[in-house]
Amino acid sequence: MAWIYLLVAGVLEIVWAYSMKQSNGFSRLVPTLITLVTMIGSFWLLAAAMRTIPLGTAYTVWTGIGSVGAFVVGVTMLCEPVNAMRILAAGLIVSGLILMKISSS
Repeated sequence: MAWIYLLVAGVLEIVWAYSMKQSNGFSRLVPTLITLVTMIGSFWLLAAAMRTIPLGTAYTVWTGIGSVGAFVVGVTMLCEPVNAMRILAAGLIVSGLILMKISSS
């Protein structure tokens, strides 16, 4: 169950990162509220996952999901630039996440 909590926490991190961008520096109410609610949910689920998953593993996986997810959202929804180097960097993060999961089993 802890891994499910961690996965959902990572997805919520993607949502709050995107809604923070949409809030325009917290000047728009709805995206600001979405940011705050999803941040709280993400941190709460991360804390719940850390009850059984080691700190280093949980935090690395959480930030990795958020980082790669924010990259994908930026490219697909915000038309941010994509090139081979950025794709390689995201791939290396995913590789690290897989190794972290394998090493904690």
